[in-house]
Amino acid sequence: MLENFNQIIEKAVKQKKVKISVAVAQDKEVLLAVEAAKKRGIVEAVLTGEARLIKKMAYDLEIDLKNYELIDEKDPVSACRKAVMAVSEGSAQVLMKGLVDTSILLKAVLDSQTGLRSNRILSHVAVSEAFQIKRLIFMSDGGMNIAPDLYAKKDIIMNAVSVARAVGIKSPKVALVCAKEKVDSKMPCTMDAHELMKMNEKGEIANCIVGGPFGLDNAISAEAAKHKGIEHPVAGNADIVIVPNIETGNVFYKALVYFANYKSAGVIMGAKAPIVLTSRADTADTKLNSIALATLIPNITE
Repeated sequence: MLENFNQIIEKAVKQKKVKISVAVAQDKEVLLAVEAAKKRGIVEAVLTGEARLIKKMAYDLEIDLKNYELIDEKDPVSACRKAVMAVSEGSAQVLMKGLVDTSILLKAVLDSQTGLRSNRILSHVAVSEAFQIKRLIFMSDGGMNIAPDLYAKKDIIMNAVSVARAVGIKSPKVALVCAKEKVDSKMPCTMDAHELMKMNEKGEIANCIVGGPFGLDNAISAEAAKHKGIEHPVAGNADIVIVPNIETGNVFYKALVYFANYKSAGVIMGAKAPIVLTSRADTADTKLNSIALATLIPNITE
């Protein structure tokens, strides 16, 4: 089981190189991250976007573009479509968002003819290096689904489990986090948590252990769980935190980054291939972590 991003990068270096397709690649932090991944032998890359701008940025950053495939496309919509097609046709295995609105990229991803649709919904999986407890914490969904219903949460869990298993956690412990630990009809997320736990017990959600509802404290802290008298295999030991809505997840993730200075990564799951999708404000290191993580995730074939 991998415990930090250095280990993730080390594992990515040891495996066969993956080709990454970057949509609208004229972005400084994106180019720095891709170059860092390329120098480490993790990826080859095809850069789609306005070639003039990409070349100028690369020159300023002292990046040699001779070993990159460069596709000149000024229109962001067309650039996204071409970048996605490279993955759907099999010439690349990972998609990455550059300097383009997420909605434009995802429209290309979800195109029924040339996109990367699978049988699952798309969801964002954030990964943080929790240095106090010396392990990785996975969280979903703070980036895609605003107010997921029961069956959307089922897919969100399965997508997050796929990422956790890619870093060696064979049976991730999944905590369904709400504002209280008891089922309450006035708080729908607690009802969903109870139903999702039952689905897991019936084998409808596989390769993991699901528990909830939990508060965040007793999902992560064994001491907090003990104080509240909560006995469950997930209590205090969660690998994956499933939040009830996008606001909770978005604030949780940014609090870890900006208050606790956690190292992080983010990928979109549920498509036929992983998508490196981070905030424009994220650093090149975060984008590198995300690239390395994405290269470890097997593509969905259904």
